[in-house]
Amino acid sequence: MASSEVAEKLQLAEGVHMPVIGLGTWTVFGERGDAQQVKNAVKAAIDAGCRLIDCAWNYGNETEIGEALQEKFNEGTVKRDDIFITTKLWDTHHNPKLVKPALQDSLRKLKVDCVDLYLFHWPVSFKDGDEIVPRDEHGNVIFSYHDHLDTWKAMEECVDAGLAKTIGISNFNSKQIERVLANARIKPVNLQIEVSPYFQNSRIIDFSKSHGLTVTAYAPFGNPARPWKEADQPNALEDETLQKLADKKGKSVAQVILRWHLQRGLAVVPKSITPSRIKQNMEVFDFELNEEEMDVIAKLDRNMRVYVEPIALSHPDYPFKEPF
Repeated sequence: MASSEVAEKLQLAEGVHMPVIGLGTWTVFGERGDAQQVKNAVKAAIDAGCRLIDCAWNYGNETEIGEALQEKFNEGTVKRDDIFITTKLWDTHHNPKLVKPALQDSLRKLKVDCVDLYLFHWPVSFKDGDEIVPRDEHGNVIFSYHDHLDTWKAMEECVDAGLAKTIGISNFNSKQIERVLANARIKPVNLQIEVSPYFQNSRIIDFSKSHGLTVTAYAPFGNPARPWKEADQPNALEDETLQKLADKKGKSVAQVILRWHLQRGLAVVPKSITPSRIKQNMEVFDFELNEEEMDVIAKLDRNMRVYVEPIALSHPDYPFKEPF
């Protein structure tokens, strides 16, 4: 049973605590959009009390995030130790020889000496290099094949080198997680996966917690603005049941959804570029959902995964063919 009590941080390792709510930066593309947009989002998040910034090499905006962080550090608003920074190893950098250089590239862009958490972003490998999605002349993605354990060993060496305080995994299935856990010298401390009211992902959450991993939810609202959304797919932010709960609590639907995640014992990284929404997303510690209300949300599950990574479906390490 989920507890209505919510800690503001989760312990990942001795002396390493991750805030339970942060800023996701996936669709805020620094290189393909307005660079000022991502800088403003990060600064607004910090001003709103957010202390977790969730990044990734392939998002293309680590440079802008780094600039925003430096501005806040220089202002004296926050110190480096106040901010928990996550970034991720991309699919084209799974070759063990590329892991450390990839992290060093992220650190250079972020303008920090180490990250608090480095995640193995996806279990599928693409052709080595810096092209985010390498394709052949027919437009097909060019795969590569690297053993997860070899890549993980290189990530462990990043911890040894002081480049990452902790390491974890993202989008792995239970069998892939078990294999890493059985062979790791430095265990993964966190699993980041898609979770929303319409895709509650309970089996992998329970599995991960039982093996000592904390869990972070991305796309907590089901990313209703996704370009590939089909017209008949429902939007959790417009769900009547959730709206009634929100009205009852005097909160927004988004705040109710975030609170539901937190009471499941998860960390959560909602994405927004709107300062008022970023601030609102942080205001989820002043109300609770009772057991009955949590059960009402549990019944909304549609098993509706929105991040299926279709370009990787034929890769042997594609994670979502397993039940969980």
